[in-house]
Amino acid sequence: MKHLIKTLSLLFIASLIISCGGDDGKKSKKEKFKIGTKKEIKKVKKEVKEEVKEEKTGDLSNKGIGPVKSVTLGDLDNAMVAEGKAIFKAKCTACHKIGKRFIGPDLTGVTKKQSPEWIMNMILNPDEMVKKDPDAKALLIEFNGSPMANQSLKEEEARKILEYFRTLE
Repeated sequence: MKHLIKTLSLLFIASLIISCGGDDGKKSKKEKFKIGTKKEIKKVKKEVKEEVKEEKTGDLSNKGIGPVKSVTLGDLDNAMVAEGKAIFKAKCTACHKIGKRFIGPDLTGVTKKQSPEWIMNMILNPDEMVKKDPDAKALLIEFNGSPMANQSLKEEEARKILEYFRTLE
């Protein structure tokens, strides 16, 4: 686990160095900072993916990390679905597209892959989830280290989004 955290930290630092390396006028534009060959970077990414894959639970008993401990689902509530869809459209579509991968995963069928509690905790507590939850860590790596943005939603809003997700089977 410590190795995984160290490796993820190194990848994060390396990506910051690469993306933030501006031209201060002293270096030519052709000079670039190298942290390793593409082959070495691919090897490290593969090792990290394998470590996370070993940790990933992949079952619906994982409730995630956050304020939501239990969710009771009944029949679909069409009013909640409509409100959840509106919230999703306003807050989430910059990174998520229904029916295809984008910056974040396609959320079609997400309620068959993750527990309701996990989904809501990911919406409400993405920072801690990607640090501590094996499924969230795996998604972070799968989507090239693009963490989910914390939209500071309330639990009721996350519940409405979950209700909308239930229609995306």
